[in-house]
Amino acid sequence: MTNVVISFYQFVRLPDCEQLREPLLGCCRENDLRGTILLAPEGINGTLAGRRDGIENVLDFIRSDPRLAELEYKESVSEEMPFHRMKVKTKKEIVTMGVADTDPARLVGTYLDAKAWNEILADPDVVVIDTRNEYEVSIGTFPNSVSPETKAFREFPDYARRKLADKKSQKIAMFCTGGIRCEKATSFLKANGFESVFHLHGGILRYLETVPEKENLWDGECFVFDDRVSVDKGLNKGRYDMCHACRRPINEADKASEHYVAGVSCPHCIDNYSPKQREAFAERERQVRIAESRGQQHIGATMPNKLADDSG
Repeated sequence: MTNVVISFYQFVRLPDCEQLREPLLGCCRENDLRGTILLAPEGINGTLAGRRDGIENVLDFIRSDPRLAELEYKESVSEEMPFHRMKVKTKKEIVTMGVADTDPARLVGTYLDAKAWNEILADPDVVVIDTRNEYEVSIGTFPNSVSPETKAFREFPDYARRKLADKKSQKIAMFCTGGIRCEKATSFLKANGFESVFHLHGGILRYLETVPEKENLWDGECFVFDDRVSVDKGLNKGRYDMCHACRRPINEADKASEHYVAGVSCPHCIDNYSPKQREAFAERERQVRIAESRGQQHIGATMPNKLADDSG
């Protein structure tokens, strides 16, 4: 069965987010959807997969709240179900930055559609920043963009203070997977005196969804926070696999490395874990293979990415 995969977010005041959790979880389960939705006082952020009618039913349920009536989403498809469970969680932030006074519902940069984005990429006077993490940037990005080389989005404010302090009067344009991180990043910059701040509306996924191939400037693949690992320019499942130890994307060259042991290590994390941790990873991998031989699904095979709070 082909699964519809949608990602969405909206910055909006949801002080009652805890009360919204159970009804939303129930609706998703009733419609046989899987994925993750985050709720916080600042809004909603989620990725869901399932049948189209189920997706539409849940979108109708979410939009029945007047505060979320204008919720937008990005769509792709997957032949396999890319999630194993359905979760709705409440958190302090729908994307973790850790700066209390950053409020995209009140202050945000200027949105750019795909046409305007292509034009700004060609402007040498604009600083284009990929607000995603280093492991995401490594498999694909826009030409002439700058990577903050962060491991988690919460490191972005420190990067901005160190590297962008002298660019407050310069045009800065930012992008991310689905729009949520660059929207919050623009809010942070605007609150700190940056004058001309722009961001790609809908992020990379909306860009790939709407831009014809001959006009598409994306270079490489786009990391996604589900079992597909990455998607290509046509939003089809990409070439990358995932190291189930460190959750980074890996390619065939990585898997040919002497440091690659399925489920235990890869060239990116060979020095990051203790022998005891590797033993635990090896046991998990053994249990996964036993489950597969019995035709069962083991949750450890594709555990939710530990960096999923950085999605979007």
